[in-house]
Amino acid sequence: MGKRNNQMKDPSVFFKKLYDIIVTLRDPGGCPWDLKQTVHSLRESLIEESYECVSAIDEADDENLREELGDILLVLSMIIRIKEQDNAFTYADVLQEISDKLIRRHPHVFGKEILETAEEVLVNWDKIKTEVEGKKAIVSLLESIPRAFPPLEKAYAIQKKVSKVGFDWKEVGPVWEKLDEEINELKIEIDKGDTEKIEEELGDVLFTIVNLGRLLKINPGIALNRTNAKFMKRFMELEQRVKKRGIDINDAGLEVLDEIWDEIKGEG
Repeated sequence: MGKRNNQMKDPSVFFKKLYDIIVTLRDPGGCPWDLKQTVHSLRESLIEESYECVSAIDEADDENLREELGDILLVLSMIIRIKEQDNAFTYADVLQEISDKLIRRHPHVFGKEILETAEEVLVNWDKIKTEVEGKKAIVSLLESIPRAFPPLEKAYAIQKKVSKVGFDWKEVGPVWEKLDEEINELKIEIDKGDTEKIEEELGDVLFTIVNLGRLLKINPGIALNRTNAKFMKRFMELEQRVKKRGIDINDAGLEVLDEIWDEIKGEG
């Protein structure tokens, strides 16, 4: 596919066009599916579209990335329109609030303050939140972590937060030792057959692996998402090859499936 015309267009025109389309879809006589949606029903779509966007970034697929970013804007716009109809806030309120916040929290760009490093910017950001915006002083480092975070993302967020006060490993070596320790504890509980303890120890193993990824500067959620995509692609190819051999995949057996799987892996 050829490159698109990158000549700059006025984005405000298209924000308005998108908004007008959403209003039409949600107004009486609009689309039955869109009219049925609520902020709660759109939560899953928001998560799914975000992950699809991340996949497009991982695959360096700009065409798909543009489409996925549009899908996210669609879901966001739907949620905002629903809240407009509930008289909670408007599209303009959302845009104005984020614009004002960005200006307020970047006094080194839009004001006269001088901040020279990213670390200084982050410290000042938190200071503005409490001293200028009057946000509640943080009682715990962990209270700002969203409760709705999936477990893997929550573990990563927890570890990043506590590392800010030095509660962290300085290097990867000790994490390997901790991982060996947790795996051994898991094996012991498996031998005992205590399901509750097995679950607890497996959680400890996963939490340690998240720590390992973080210290290696790898987001484990993104890493696992890539592995999921790779596995799915290979398995769908496996299904096709089994079918070409005239075999029902349910009757193929592990030996045949492993042989084809290794063949696919060998092809990259």
